[in-house]
Amino acid sequence: MGAAIKRKSSPAVQAHADEPPFKKILIANRGEIALRVILACKEMGIQTVAVYSEADRNALHVRFADEEVCIGPAASSKSYLNIPQVIAAAEVTGAEAIHPGYGFLSENPHFVEVCQACGITFIGPNAEIIRKMGNKAQAKATMQEAGVPLMPGSEGIIETVEEALVVAEQIGYPVIVKASAGGGGRGMRIVNNPEELPDLYNTARSEAKSAFGDDAVYMEKYLLEPRHIEVQIMGDLFGNVVHLGERECSIQRRHQKLIEESPSAALTPDLRKRICDTAVKAARAVGYYNAGTIEFLLDKRGDFFFMEMNTRVQVEHPVTELVTGIDIVKEQLRIAAGQKLSFRQEEVVQKGHAIECRINAEDPFKFTPCPGRITALHFPGGPGIRVDTAMHQDAVIPPHYDSMVAKLIAYGADRTEAIARMRRALDTLVIEGIKTTAPLHRRIMDHPDFISGGFSTKWMETFMEELKRDPVGDPR
Repeated sequence: MGAAIKRKSSPAVQAHADEPPFKKILIANRGEIALRVILACKEMGIQTVAVYSEADRNALHVRFADEEVCIGPAASSKSYLNIPQVIAAAEVTGAEAIHPGYGFLSENPHFVEVCQACGITFIGPNAEIIRKMGNKAQAKATMQEAGVPLMPGSEGIIETVEEALVVAEQIGYPVIVKASAGGGGRGMRIVNNPEELPDLYNTARSEAKSAFGDDAVYMEKYLLEPRHIEVQIMGDLFGNVVHLGERECSIQRRHQKLIEESPSAALTPDLRKRICDTAVKAARAVGYYNAGTIEFLLDKRGDFFFMEMNTRVQVEHPVTELVTGIDIVKEQLRIAAGQKLSFRQEEVVQKGHAIECRINAEDPFKFTPCPGRITALHFPGGPGIRVDTAMHQDAVIPPHYDSMVAKLIAYGADRTEAIARMRRALDTLVIEGIKTTAPLHRRIMDHPDFISGGFSTKWMETFMEELKRDPVGDPR
């Protein structure tokens, strides 16, 4: 389908003290992250181009961009993942750069190479870095060489069941089989004993092949009750790399994050320094630049192990922005334009506490998707509340993409105040016409384990069992 372009009239851009890093960029994404990038560009005096599928014709990111280009039908493979159409949209509108957001083409090294070949700046790291860190086995080898702590496991790809049995015996059960090209919990299987291993190994390979077109898997020791800690890093093209502190991402279900916060209640000042310094060392090892995230698993003894690196802006970046006062998206744009980081490590200070709840269009108990039209909508406000969303009354949550409705973020002077403000925000959030996970988040905010900070990545499993035994206030 040919690119259909529509230009809008807009007031002249006001003069800025500093020249904008770009005159015009295209956002190769949709939903709240596309709108988030557009808003940053508006503040910087940068013109924006929205691309959209036929299902998103009336979306807010389309409405608020300076120009819009339809790039295909609803299916993401024919629109948001259609590289020729995205590039054509950039060329026909004269966009100098492309911001990929998260998901879709954000970690596709081939897309980065195509952008480069067409003279378009990709707002992110280069293809070589994305390729190296996107392959889990290669990323692990790179981190091992750099001296970053790794989870005990296989040295590379495990080719056979027999090899898997030998490695599992060496590192000790339980183990986890992971897709080398994987993410989002797909191609993963936890194995508790040798009897389970053959079937689960083959299942993981089959799922990896189906999801990623690559059935390569590797194996690691499986921690029973770890915490998921990630560190936001940023680097420029001059070799400067800094961290913006950590985020706690342990409240998750089936490896999908539900709640994130910064800072983590589990880290002492000494442990925080060690894990953040290690993240910077990891980023330097690959010559990283632009925004990225180093993810670790933390055990009860305070030992932490590299898990993976995300070479893009994260869904949960707002909590870091609130506690540091640094606009990560604006910094991405400056770095991509060849500017140095606008701050030094010693200027980064975590102040206060921020919590983010991902409000999804899902049954809050069954986690099944609930697409549909929003018939009534009221987002909370007041002190310390931020809402990142592209939703509005009468907006339709289409069944073709992820089910994100909004990211609800609460900021307070400390964790206690942030939780209180999140409770207040969830109590005054109104979304009708579809089911959302908001009632589940409200229950979590009241749970003693969450209030005390005593949880792990396995906590949601226990919590969901509690809900079955105690239906009072059941989010159904």
